[in-house]
Amino acid sequence: MLVAVATVGKGGPEARVSPEFGHAPTFTLVEVEGGRAKGWEVIPNPASNLPHGRGPLVAKSLADRGVRMVVSGEVGPGASELLRALGVEVKLVEPGKKAGEALRELGLVK
Repeated sequence: MLVAVATVGKGGPEARVSPEFGHAPTFTLVEVEGGRAKGWEVIPNPASNLPHGRGPLVAKSLADRGVRMVVSGEVGPGASELLRALGVEVKLVEPGKKAGEALRELGLVK
């Protein structure tokens, strides 16, 4: 399963979870299989230059990449509704937590 963690910083397992989905500078994509992280890829927020409507654009972009779950500190109502409609599960965690730690807390990796 491909998981996207909204992150602040350079991304990867040590990056911090962003407090806001649409405003996250980066997204750390993690392929999770059998309780293990199979690889980490960091992508920039494709909507970072937009003044409004970032969340839905990011939601569609991530779903198009095959993301099945999003992890963030908060996801706005527009993005949250679109993610659900696209079959992407949303998990909220404490902002500032390391991405790898958040995935362990959610039981996705050991």
